[in-house]
Amino acid sequence: MSPSKISRRTFLQAVSAGAVSLSFGERDLIATQQKKNQSAKHPGLGFSLYGMRSLKVSKAIQVCSKIGYDSVELVATAGWPTDPLQLSKTDRREVRSALKDNDMGLAGVMENIHLITDAQTQKKNLDRLRASCELTREMAQHDVPVLETVLGGKSKAWKEVKGEMVKRLEEWEKVARSTKTIVAIKAHVGGALHTPEGAKWLVDQIDSPWIKLNYDFSHFQLIGLDLEKSLTTMVNDAVFIHIKDTKGKAGNFQFLLPGDGNIDYRKYLDIIRKSAYRSDLVVEVSGQIHGKPGYDPIQAAKHSYKNMAPIMKESRKRHQNS
Repeated sequence: MSPSKISRRTFLQAVSAGAVSLSFGERDLIATQQKKNQSAKHPGLGFSLYGMRSLKVSKAIQVCSKIGYDSVELVATAGWPTDPLQLSKTDRREVRSALKDNDMGLAGVMENIHLITDAQTQKKNLDRLRASCELTREMAQHDVPVLETVLGGKSKAWKEVKGEMVKRLEEWEKVARSTKTIVAIKAHVGGALHTPEGAKWLVDQIDSPWIKLNYDFSHFQLIGLDLEKSLTTMVNDAVFIHIKDTKGKAGNFQFLLPGDGNIDYRKYLDIIRKSAYRSDLVVEVSGQIHGKPGYDPIQAAKHSYKNMAPIMKESRKRHQNS
């Protein structure tokens, strides 16, 4: 198992600076992870079970382990096998056991909770956020847990709603802090939050180790943004990274499996290795792909690994020798 999956740099810095109040047990946990973080030299490769909805979770974890992945991302979204409102205690034990038995790290947990809603929906969303954070904490066990989510909305409304987004995120931060779970927000093409600068601005307004970023270049590529500029803008606040490719442009596009497009992953990894980011890069299979008839989740995982693993291995060797 890659040691990189437990690194949450910005959180640990905040803890070291005294920005977060922790119990003695939590301080022991953070101290242990700080030691592990010091030895984490290279990001690993993870796979999001967003692309394996049809498989039993324990089977999906086993499959990813056999393929060679270092970690998986669970999915807390309503309708998925690990929806926290439907997952029994027995099922939770089974998932934890599958992670342990297959020596798989937990890269994070995916949600899909919209931020700008009416007051009644916001109350329901906060309750769901809490349930998903608690599930993430339970599944992570000895790791610092990360729950990542898009925020919804429309890109043309960004300027109008960004102030309200800050107010709502302040409520989310209270939930994240109380559950000791980092919530990583994700910029999404077409969404209210859709640019690196907007993402950086939001986390700066909240200024908390519990609200951080999920970086996914595919969404920025679709609006013509530069890889290096977008990544360097966000990487210091990123605790999670999704990877996939694209073709087309915003308004008329198709997501692809990582390595099937023209993203320069060698350059991508060079930029990451110059930063302090050491968590895994997690393959995300878009709903545009896994929603098609005849989709094979195992083949998608194998194909993505075949595309990405050699690039990551080459990058690791290059940086070890530099």
